[in-house]
Amino acid sequence: MTRAALTDVLTAAQQGRGGLGAFNVIQVEHAEAIVAGAEAAGRPTVLQLSENAVRYHGALAPVGSAMLAIADAAAVPVVVHLDHATDLELVAQALALGFTSVMFDGSTLPVEENLATTRGVVERAHDRGVSVEAEIGEIGGKDGVHAPGVRTRPEDAARFVEATGIDAVAVAVGSSHAMTTRTARLDLELIGAIRAAVPVPLVLHGSSGVPDEHLREAVSAGMTKVNISTHLNGTFTRAVRDALAADPALVDPRKYLGAARTATAQEVERLVRLLAG
Repeated sequence: MTRAALTDVLTAAQQGRGGLGAFNVIQVEHAEAIVAGAEAAGRPTVLQLSENAVRYHGALAPVGSAMLAIADAAAVPVVVHLDHATDLELVAQALALGFTSVMFDGSTLPVEENLATTRGVVERAHDRGVSVEAEIGEIGGKDGVHAPGVRTRPEDAARFVEATGIDAVAVAVGSSHAMTTRTARLDLELIGAIRAAVPVPLVLHGSSGVPDEHLREAVSAGMTKVNISTHLNGTFTRAVRDALAADPALVDPRKYLGAARTATAQEVERLVRLLAG
């Protein structure tokens, strides 16, 4: 397989009435684990790199190129996606590097500026055959909406999609970024209403805080792309801690990072199967 377009795998997921797991990459071991888990499940996946992670690495190209190489070697379709980008130059770099999907996050901009800027990103991306995801408002945990009590209105989502031409839309239905407890409750009725109102797949951000069965219910209600980051980071970090605690003399990073990679791959496989239905 080679790297895949987001629209293609989202369409396939919708046709199969399942969800698509999208997982954030911090370092190369994450990317390797995510693809290994997807391969074990025999399902496509999305490797996501956030603007914050790019800032951590200091540049897009080194880690982004590694993600692309891992995707190209995978036995399943893999989307390579730029997540929550607010910097248009970073979006341009991702397009030039070969990313197959980008998310432009103009949610903090005034409405008309967000619409115009997002439209510009869509035009540039579509010229290269690249998909675009966007959101109307911020997700909780990033000082915006998707905090408790804040919801996307179906009519607003429909207008946003029509005005921008995006390929997928992230909506506020009760989740929140960076949750370390899985206690979020989603508005399933609202998910269904938004799904009926918009012609493109829906994206759930902040999925780490949503319990397993509730994720399945969200997919059944109309959610397609399900973003998971903090939950996987917890799996990765626990495995590192366990490996170091078991052998206080351990100094070879391959030993503890390898254990974390294996644990993360197993959890990705489980989640991918869960979301597939």
